[in-house]
Amino acid sequence: MELSPQHPAGEELVALYDPADPAGRVTGSARRSRVRALNLPHAATGVLLRDGRGGVFVHRRTDTKDVAPGAHDCLAGGVVGAGERPDEAARRELAEELGVRAAQLRPVLRRWYRDEATHYLAHVYEAWWDGTPLVLQESEVAAGWWEPAQRLRERLADPARPFVADSRALLAAWPRWWHDPGRP
Repeated sequence: MELSPQHPAGEELVALYDPADPAGRVTGSARRSRVRALNLPHAATGVLLRDGRGGVFVHRRTDTKDVAPGAHDCLAGGVVGAGERPDEAARRELAEELGVRAAQLRPVLRRWYRDEATHYLAHVYEAWWDGTPLVLQESEVAAGWWEPAQRLRERLADPARPFVADSRALLAAWPRWWHDPGRP
């Protein structure tokens, strides 16, 4: 019996991608635990959530996360499940991690990222949220706050700050992300 993408963490099926294909061709699937153990090429999403007043939502990851435990991050997201489109995964992760539903996503970046812990095709989006208070997922988000984008940019420039390496690299590849272009 095949597992669905919604099985407990470590057992859900993750879509595998061809790292030679910048468009993101799916080549199969594997359980998340296998993807992590072998650093298999997959896809993941990240959503930069803005508050409409120049702020970006920043959070501290829980100490139990499988990648970058306890580090700060400003992208809500995660792996793309088998049979799931990246935009669907981004919406799902935003709802799971921050309780945000019905926010309009704007794609801003797609590129490969690789380090010793992860290898994935990143699908980065931005969204604006001025709605109800955020509901943080206790198993993934230890704390969260709104921070002025320019101040976050300065923090990211300091390599001593405990920030998730892939988010730092992806934002470096997104020109002028700290400039709030205003709501679409």
